[in-house]
Order: sequence, then structure tokens, then C-alpha cells
Amino acid sequence: MFGILVIVMAAVKGRLGGFWRQTFSSLKIPNYRLYFTGQSISLAGTWMQMTAQSWLVLTLTHSSTDLGFTVALQTLPVLIFAPYGGVVADRVDKRRLMIALQIAMGFQALALGLLTVFGAVRFWQVCVLAVILGLNNAFENSARQAFVREMVGKDELRNAITLNSVTVNAARAVGPAIGGVLIATVGIGICFLLNAASFVAVVASLLIMDRSALRPSTPAGRASGQLREGLRYAARTPTIAIPLAMMGLVGLFAYEFQVSLPVLAQRTFHGGAEAYGFMTAAMGVGAVIGGLFTAARGRTGLRPMIIAAAGFGVAILVCAFSPVLGLAYAALLFVGWASVSFIAIGNSTIQLSAEPSMRGRVIALWQVAFQGTTPIGGPAIGWIIAVSDPRAGLAVGGASCLVAALGGIALARHSHPSPPASAQPPQHAPSSPAGTMSVLPAEDPT
Repeated sequence: MFGILVIVMAAVKGRLGGFWRQTFSSLKIPNYRLYFTGQSISLAGTWMQMTAQSWLVLTLTHSSTDLGFTVALQTLPVLIFAPYGGVVADRVDKRRLMIALQIAMGFQALALGLLTVFGAVRFWQVCVLAVILGLNNAFENSARQAFVREMVGKDELRNAITLNSVTVNAARAVGPAIGGVLIATVGIGICFLLNAASFVAVVASLLIMDRSALRPSTPAGRASGQLREGLRYAARTPTIAIPLAMMGLVGLFAYEFQVSLPVLAQRTFHGGAEAYGFMTAAMGVGAVIGGLFTAARGRTGLRPMIIAAAGFGVAILVCAFSPVLGLAYAALLFVGWASVSFIAIGNSTIQLSAEPSMRGRVIALWQVAFQGTTPIGGPAIGWIIAVSDPRAGLAVGGASCLVAALGGIALARHSHPSPPASAQPPQHAPSSPAGTMSVLPAEDPT
């Protein structure tokens, strides 16, 4: 009996060891490990600022519509300029561009913090600084995500992308919870100042990493029509076009938590900044757990993305109709889990489908679908909440996820895989069946 127990324990230990090695495999790369550490610190500050900014707007205006308007202003530059930001990312040294833009974002947070601490902040100033932050994001997002492959290569790209999502959502768990406590104790402005200081970590990681170990892609060079070329390329590649369409709908209505959750905490459950902070933290905890499982499994393609979208929608609807705050917290754990799975699977799918020279532009389109739709969705959800209640705003987001899942099924069934030109089969090769659900090839076509 003792011998059997030892064998079982050894088998369990071996399986757990394999799980953790696979989950964190990309961290064996020194440059990525350094970058991951800096990002973890900086992102905690970013989520702290997002929580503080939402509460600041509600404090200044007492209006969910104004809150939606502010979020829209912050993401409008992504809608307008992110496609060009992708072109720039394909042309320049991504590391240097990231350093400059991270420094600029640090100064934006510092300005907002000083205005708030000295009692001089006004709603219009928050709006102006939100636009400035959005302009930075429009150019930084594409460079940052494309830079991941230059650090880890294609073999670890799936894992690194998922761990990036885990980092974002771990920060979502820590940042808002700390932010809620700070708002209640020392004031909103301190959150902005701490975020400004957190940018030192990520800038330092970029400055001291080993540049000789990077795998930079060949710059695309300057040529006319590069933006249109990227749009045409994405449209004719099913494993890029379908995830972009799904994210466009989900991003439009489901990811407006900055608008819906503060009002849900305040008006539906009669809580304060702490309740909102713990709501966002619950999403972050669920996302970390879900992200770790997603990283270990390493799945990409349309089928797992559709499943994640459906689960995301169901979890949001449960939260929307929760009768008590405790059940809402529990539902938000699953919202976070499904959310990070949907983002990580979709992001990995399009990056592994894209040619290196197109990766920046493809990622830019993903950012437009994710954040660039907020200038429309944010005010729309804010208006729905204003004329009804926060539950209705959340419910619309949940329904959009279910519609995206159904649309993804329909599009996948009627799509014909179209590999990049570099991987096109000979003319006499048989075409893939039209009914396939997972169009992504087994190996990276690049």
C-alpha cells in the first residue's frame, strides 16, 4: 500500500511539475523575464489609475454618461490612429519606440496626479489627459505586442502572449483593490502619482535588456499604400478576419466595465470605491487562474475562441442579474476567466497567422477591434445605464458575446483557409474543406 502511495504521489508531482514548466515556459528567456517583471509592476499602477480615473469622473460629474464619454475620449485615438500605429511599428525599432511612449505615459499620470492632489482638477482636464493617453496607446500597443515575438521567437509566442494577459489581469486584481483602499484613505491623486512612478520599472527593463539576444523582424520600409495593404491582407485571411470580427462586436459592448461596474457598485449594490475595487479585483483573480490554464494548454484557433466567447457571455449575464453583491463577485471571477481566454486565444491566433512584415498592422487592427470600438460602445452603454439601470448595460455586453460566438460559427463554416503567399500550396493541391472550424494551421506559417 505504501509503495502504491509513493508511486501515485510521484506521478502527481511529475504532472504538476510539467504543468508549471509548460505554463511559464517563456520565462526561461532572460529578456522576456526582465520585461515581464517590469510590465507586472507598471500594469498594477495602470489599473490603479483606471480605477481612480473612473471614480474621479463620477465624483466630479455624478453622471454615467460623462463616465462613458471619458472612456470614449481615451480610446478614440486608438480607433483613428492605431492602424497607422501598426504601420509605424512595422517600420521602426520597436524597443526604442516603446521607451519613448512609456516615458510620455508616465508624465501624463504625473500631471493628472498633481492636479488632483492640489485640488485643481476639472472634468475637462481629465478629458484632455485621457485623449493624450489614448494617443500614446494608439502607437504603443502595436509595438509592444509585436515586440513580444522579437524577445521569445515563434515557439514560445503562444505562451508569452497568454502570460502577458495573465500579467494584465493579475494587475487588475491587485491594482484596483489597492486603488480602492487608497481612494478611501489618502485620496484619488495618490493613485495617479504611484502609477507615474511605476513606469520607471518598465522603462528600465527595456533599457537594460540584452539587445543581441533579440530577434527583430526586418523593417517594412516606407512605401505608399501600406495601410491599405494590411487591411486587404487581414480581410482575405480567415484566421485573422473572423477573430477581428468577433472581437469588434465583443469589444463594442462587453468590455465597457469601466462604465458599468462603478455604477453597478454605487447604485445597484449601494457600495463605495471599495466595492468597485473588489469587483475589478474579482475579475482579475479569475483572469489569472484562467490565464494560467490557457497558457498551459496553449490552444489557438477559431473553435476555442468561440467557446471562450460563449462562456464570457454567460458569465456576464449571471453577474448582470445577481441579486446580491456576493454572487456578483463570484460571477466576476468567471467573467475574468473567460475574458482572458478569449483575448489570449484570439491574439495568439492572429499573430501566428500573420506574416512577420504584417504583424504590426494586424495587431493594430486587433487593438481597433478591442479598444477602438469603445468611443461608440462606452457612450452607448452609459446611455443604456442612464435610461434604465446598470444591469441592463451589463446584459447588453453579455448578449453581444453570445451573438459573436454564433457569428463565429457561421463564418467559420463558410470560410476557406487562405494561407499567406509565402505558404501557398501548389496550384494542383486540393483545397481545404469549407466546413472546417479551426482554420489555423498546426504550425506557424511564418
